[in-house]
Amino acid sequence: MTITPDKIPPQTQERKPALESEMTPKPEYDDPNYKGSDKLLDKVALITGGDSGIGRSVAVFYAKEGADVAIVYLDEHGDAQETKEAVESYGRRCLLIPGDIRNEKFCQEAVQKTVDEFGKLDILVNNAAEQYLEESIEEIDSARLGSTFATNIFSMFYFTKAALPHLEPGISVINTTSINAYKGNSSLLSYSATKGAILAFTRSISQPLIEKGIRVNGVAPGPIWTPFIPDAFPGEQVETFGKQVPMKRPGQPKEVAPSFVFLASQDASYMAGQVLHPNGGVVVGA
Repeated sequence: MTITPDKIPPQTQERKPALESEMTPKPEYDDPNYKGSDKLLDKVALITGGDSGIGRSVAVFYAKEGADVAIVYLDEHGDAQETKEAVESYGRRCLLIPGDIRNEKFCQEAVQKTVDEFGKLDILVNNAAEQYLEESIEEIDSARLGSTFATNIFSMFYFTKAALPHLEPGISVINTTSINAYKGNSSLLSYSATKGAILAFTRSISQPLIEKGIRVNGVAPGPIWTPFIPDAFPGEQVETFGKQVPMKRPGQPKEVAPSFVFLASQDASYMAGQVLHPNGGVVVGA
């Protein structure tokens, strides 16, 4: 089912992070028309924020392409279990690793747990993030700013550093940035600033890692129907979510996950420091 703005009822969630299981309608993370072709056969992927939203869809699509998956998440245990069951339904293994990615030691432990469980690490997807609706810069205090940067960009440094000793030539790192890194968003100021930082991080780290045979790329989604939305926006804004893009609707996680498959596979063997833009038709600068 393609979601159009008039099919989204007003909704919000008190719990943060919000839960995918409580969203109406549920995000579409799998696509029965997508047939895997062993693009990632027997690869091992670690996906942060893999319990729900885009991360869940990436985990499922990777499983359909033959990969085993470790997913890192905060404390959304029910959502994470559903992701695990979806991955296992395609005959692949899934390791759940709950914890706070703002803590560098935890990030190091998560990488080591993945390697201990599966024997290697082939793909790192830095995807987890947090965002807040902000009316002005005056309401962004140091605690809010520190938490947003620690979750969204510091963790990418932590995970990439921890993963490097385990990454062999031909391996892929994929970072989730955002359309807001290119267009800005005055009501998501701290979040947008981190997404700009992720863009710069992706381009910058890609250059020295090319010498090691490791490709670093990014994906910059537009408005995608995930727990991020009822988590950050009031009900009346959720109801019209996605209407601003040329396609006049929000995207589904399953419409973003193939970008991550492509970048992780040998189909993207000549790409590094690049960003793909599943954003509903918005034209942005490079």
